[in-house]
Amino acid sequence: MAVKISQGLKLKQTQSLMMTPQLQQAIKLLTLTHLEMTDLIASEMVENPMLEEAQPSDNDHQLDRLEKENVELKSENFDEPTLVNKENDDFDWQSYIEAYNSNSSQPSMVGPATNEDMPNYENIISRGMTLAEHLEWQLRMEELTEQEIDFAMKVIHEINDDGYLDVSFNEILAQSRDIERETAQEVLEIIQRLDPVGCATENLVDCLLAQARIMEERSPLLEKIIREHLDELKNQSHKKIAADLGVSEEQVRKTAELLHQFYPKPGRLVSPQDTHYVIPDIYVVQVGGEYVVQVNDDGVPRLRISQLYQSMLNKNETEADKEANRFVQDKLKSALWLIKSIHNRQKTIEKVSKSIVRQQQQFFKKGPKFLKPMTLKNIANEIGMHESTVSRVTTNKYMHTPIGVFELKYFFNSGLGGKDGGVDISSEVLKLKIKELVEAESPKKPLSDQKIADLLSRDEVKVARRTVAKYREMLGIPSSSKRKVK
Repeated sequence: MAVKISQGLKLKQTQSLMMTPQLQQAIKLLTLTHLEMTDLIASEMVENPMLEEAQPSDNDHQLDRLEKENVELKSENFDEPTLVNKENDDFDWQSYIEAYNSNSSQPSMVGPATNEDMPNYENIISRGMTLAEHLEWQLRMEELTEQEIDFAMKVIHEINDDGYLDVSFNEILAQSRDIERETAQEVLEIIQRLDPVGCATENLVDCLLAQARIMEERSPLLEKIIREHLDELKNQSHKKIAADLGVSEEQVRKTAELLHQFYPKPGRLVSPQDTHYVIPDIYVVQVGGEYVVQVNDDGVPRLRISQLYQSMLNKNETEADKEANRFVQDKLKSALWLIKSIHNRQKTIEKVSKSIVRQQQQFFKKGPKFLKPMTLKNIANEIGMHESTVSRVTTNKYMHTPIGVFELKYFFNSGLGGKDGGVDISSEVLKLKIKELVEAESPKKPLSDQKIADLLSRDEVKVARRTVAKYREMLGIPSSSKRKVK
């Protein structure tokens, strides 16, 4: 029997689920260090001819005009940026820019710190967290049993750089015989809600669903489309999806646009950085007995729209002019998005920092021993943001205070020792107490973990021996048998 074999080429067009470059840029800005952000702005000013640096005498700023003119720049939740005239679809860019540049008068976001408050940058260095370290840091603030923590750590260390599990949930569960499936599933869902949202999933559908579930206003239609019609959505088969779900094509199209906020490879949002010098993003200074937060704007240029390119807007005499006008409008949208994103980054950092200072007054007054237990959820609830956003803002951000320079992540610690009437303290304070007890012990008769737990209980800090052992190991302190001097 002869088999006929033929060769041919086929061209297939598909739509990938990707975030727009503007949205990627907005999220990236949140995680960048101060130095990285200023470098990115400098690069954008080279790439986008619409951007130029305003001189102090110009007394203008992009952001006031966005609120006062009939223009909407959607960025509060990192949506796709669109510029809309509410009265006329044919937007008069020239009038907008002229009014904007002549009337805008918003001052700089913060005043500069005084020379006395500026830190000495020499020898201040840091290394970024890996994805696993970043997830573990957040996990420690969850109220989990040791059994649940152990299972969670097994899950975290099976997550690849894209954020997906290298082995299935069932395989991990099979290796953890002392935890029930229902409990393990709950732990998995907790990990999937950590920043970056959607990690620890096995496929794209689960990854997107995890991100859909944490939306401020959940969309049952979106979740159904993700679960049942992702392939059709990739092929833009809106009509088929609409028929299957009994909704209009327009509903499908608008709902699908929400996916622009999602990230198909969430793990890529966190990557370990090379060792770098730290430039604080926030200064905390004491003024009249109060602690005041100032966001570091040093080196951040105040941007404006290039006057040279303004003259190119709304010219319609020739096709060449129309083409140039479209180019300029695209660059203008990109420029306004960047300016709004920078402002959003700085204001978000300011909100988080002010909330930290409000909740940690004793720390700033008396020092690290008075650091209170505080979680991402505490701050997120106070400022009305999602925990993942707070986590992203604290990444590689440093606060210069009267008592030293601290990474924002330092202030987030789970509470320990608060059971059975004990005093609830932060994990960082517990580390300090353990370290002090070990430093004060007799070299010939070092304290056992149980003895340390007993001594802590005298201060109403009730912790188990195994908890002491865990934090002792985190401090790099050997066991009592190894510390003993003969």
